[in-house]
Amino acid sequence: MSHLDPRHTPLSRRAVLAGGLTAGAAVAAPVPALAGDRGHPRPHPRPHLKAVRRWTKDTWASMVAMTDEGTGLVSDNITGDLATPGLYTSPTNIGGYLWSTIVARDLGLINRGQASKRIRQTLRTLEGMEHHEASGMYFNWYDPRDGSVIYEWPESGDPVVPFVSSVDAAWLGCALLVVRNADRANRRLAGRMFERMRFDVFADPTFDKPYLNYGGFYLEEPTRLLSPPATEPRDLIDAGEPVWYTADHHYDTIVSETRITTYLAIAKGQVPPQAYFQAWRTFPPDWTWPEMPPVGEWQTYLGVDVFEGAHDYLGRATVPGWGGSMFEELMPNVFVPEERWAPRSWGRNHPNHVAVQRLHGMEEYGYWGFSPASHPAGGYSEWGVDALGLNPEGYFSDVERTDRVHGQPEPDYGDGVVTPHAAFLAMMHEPREAYRNLANIEADFDSYGPGGFYDAIATQSGQVAQRYLSLDQAMIMGALGNVLGHGMLQRYFVRGEVESQLRPVIAPEEFGASA
Repeated sequence: MSHLDPRHTPLSRRAVLAGGLTAGAAVAAPVPALAGDRGHPRPHPRPHLKAVRRWTKDTWASMVAMTDEGTGLVSDNITGDLATPGLYTSPTNIGGYLWSTIVARDLGLINRGQASKRIRQTLRTLEGMEHHEASGMYFNWYDPRDGSVIYEWPESGDPVVPFVSSVDAAWLGCALLVVRNADRANRRLAGRMFERMRFDVFADPTFDKPYLNYGGFYLEEPTRLLSPPATEPRDLIDAGEPVWYTADHHYDTIVSETRITTYLAIAKGQVPPQAYFQAWRTFPPDWTWPEMPPVGEWQTYLGVDVFEGAHDYLGRATVPGWGGSMFEELMPNVFVPEERWAPRSWGRNHPNHVAVQRLHGMEEYGYWGFSPASHPAGGYSEWGVDALGLNPEGYFSDVERTDRVHGQPEPDYGDGVVTPHAAFLAMMHEPREAYRNLANIEADFDSYGPGGFYDAIATQSGQVAQRYLSLDQAMIMGALGNVLGHGMLQRYFVRGEVESQLRPVIAPEEFGASA
């Protein structure tokens, strides 16, 4: 319902002090002792700025290694030795490289001229790439070596039908908006590409909850695919051309990375503000199939009835996502200062989600941070905390896919898989705890290479996915830009229409999350 593969797919200001990273009084409970050493917790170092800067520098090195020198397009992934990049890229990957370049500039890793040159090369390639002109949107997969559309999957030869993804389009839109507001040399080009983007093409006004976003649309009926999805033809808004929308797939939960699509559509005046309140917070209490019954009550915002529900786990009433991952909760927060603009909703939920991930991870594995990423044994998997998700099949925190059943004792969890990018996202809310966690992951496992932290680590077996995904590295760069740069990316993103149009919409809401 609410997730695509991310490859497709009032807290005080964080301050950098001489002694390290600090946060305000909203930081949650102290970190428990590590699993397997609960009687004698190890001493933790202070979050030294030197180590965080090293992590930032090495993460940026992985982005540079993934980027084609001729096109300025970043690959989706690269091997752990930074030698072999993948042969495909997406709008999200390209956007992640653009905002990472702004972060690298502002944190002093490259100078202003170098940043503008890199951005200009990428934007000029992007401008000349085949795309869906009526909406201003790009397709899901391109060859980073020349910017051509991919029609056959490089590794298998399986057919690829050009698809326009609502969430991938949004992450590229975020990057273009950041560049427009942050890089004078490329302002006009980035602004022109952002202005032509039509996010209302994803909103479904005919659905029973109007303006929920489709997963996206195909330009032709996807019958060539091995497992064609259910689609329905519909004329594109103002274009008079048929496209095939994902008929059985709408994004219908608010704790999802896809809320960024709705944010952009509201900011551009392309959908009404009521669209923000159409997504579920939790499913309503009379639905019997969810794993956990919610607590909460109904409220009305802008004429829309909203069930302000939450789930209670480890003493924290938290609005869940679809899978219970850090990515769903916090990636939009890299750009929108939700906790400041909406202190009674996101200002409660972000720290609660981080705290529950931390408490669950420390209790069961001794490490924490769960989000979709590589599988240590190969491939890709969706990691999360099952109790923080609405999905009855769950995103799981361990290889064994241990399921927690509401009302039953906690199960015995197995080989937990932590994903460093999740801990970096959490650093925006619990900087000291996130630093300690990452420092321990680096010290205790073969988890660090020339491009920073590898993508995923199995904490019991010690198996490590020794590769880098550009999306995950870009999330790390974005979070560090906000932590080290005092909300840097958020300031660039919200300048202008985003704050004036979006902030009044999200400000009044009060989630059922505990304060």
